[in-house]
Amino acid sequence: MGRRATGQVMERRAADGSITFALRFRAYGKRRFVALGRADAGWDHERAQEELQNVLADVRRGIWMGREEPEPVAEPRPEPTFREFASEWYEARRLEGGHGGRGLSESASANLRWQLTNHLLPFFHSVRLGQITVEEVDRYRRAKLAEGCLSAGSINKTLSTLAAVLEVAVEYGLLDRNAAKGRRRRLPAGRPAQTAIDSAAGIAALLDAAGDLDRRARYRRGHGRALLATLAFAGLRISEALGLRWRDVNLAAGRLTVRVTKTDAADRTVNLLPALREELAALKARRDPAPGDYLFPTVKGTHQSKDNANHRIFRPALALANDRREAEAEEPLPRLTPHSLRRTFASVLVALGEDPAYVMAQMGHTDAKFTLSVYAKAMQRRDGERERLRALVNGEAVAQDIAADLVGPPVT
Repeated sequence: MGRRATGQVMERRAADGSITFALRFRAYGKRRFVALGRADAGWDHERAQEELQNVLADVRRGIWMGREEPEPVAEPRPEPTFREFASEWYEARRLEGGHGGRGLSESASANLRWQLTNHLLPFFHSVRLGQITVEEVDRYRRAKLAEGCLSAGSINKTLSTLAAVLEVAVEYGLLDRNAAKGRRRRLPAGRPAQTAIDSAAGIAALLDAAGDLDRRARYRRGHGRALLATLAFAGLRISEALGLRWRDVNLAAGRLTVRVTKTDAADRTVNLLPALREELAALKARRDPAPGDYLFPTVKGTHQSKDNANHRIFRPALALANDRREAEAEEPLPRLTPHSLRRTFASVLVALGEDPAYVMAQMGHTDAKFTLSVYAKAMQRRDGERERLRALVNGEAVAQDIAADLVGPPVT
């Protein structure tokens, strides 16, 4: 018995960018080649695959009588640089996404763009794909570690993105192997400490510092206090907060809608605690925004990046709060990130006696046990702490600062 008929669809890209489809298969003991047509004539991979199955079926029945054609010699495609190939890869990922072709969410797209633009492209910018060896990948990893700007986990995430880009290059036949693939290319990354603010005084100190920095902002358009209050009193991820538009906020009903989140389950409606409701009402009064405007935009009104919010709002507010606490002989706030305020929100709700199922829903989780085990860190249990927390979230401790923000002189 002869060899079983097998084959594959071939795609050839010409110098002008046009794509031609053809079939390569075995029939009657020989390798055959049949040209089909160009993409602009209606051919695509799916149609070519269907034609291949038809041809192979005819071969198996012994009725294929196709005309044998000489296989053309393909023009060698210039080997792309990492920048060229990664840009095409990113655009395809942005549009197609990874789940049913719906495309990436705004936050996922921004995260990929950040990894490429800030880290991978500066290092591999003009390097040809074939020049990205295991040695070069290890050199990139060491360079990122020496910079000291990223954690081991974040460096590993950029390496995973690099591996994803190179894997497609392997599939396209541009590379023989993926130099970034495998655990040996990664840094050992322990689980990062999950910090949160453990007292009402600590939360108030951070918000007060952000409010003072707002009053120093040009044109009195600072919104740092309102942004940090949204993280601490609504439990939003920083990407979720920066994606909020005023049409997502219903002050009269006391709720906000979180859209385009990390997962479909995380799309949710969050009940506004009184303190946050006051913060957002004051922000709206200063801005008189349109429904489609971002709550926390750049000075030009466009979407603000996580890096920008972290460097210009969160870190300065944390530094100022700790300077003041040190001057008052108070214990400094722990090493925090914007995500620490999400954990703080869960801890506040638990400390105030909210039902775990309610906390889970407000956080956008599907498992109450996960919410409690990961996010609900214990608040301080000193006498009167629960009452101080309740006063804080009910707005009793923030009204004075909001009034100062509306009418007070800038801080010098």
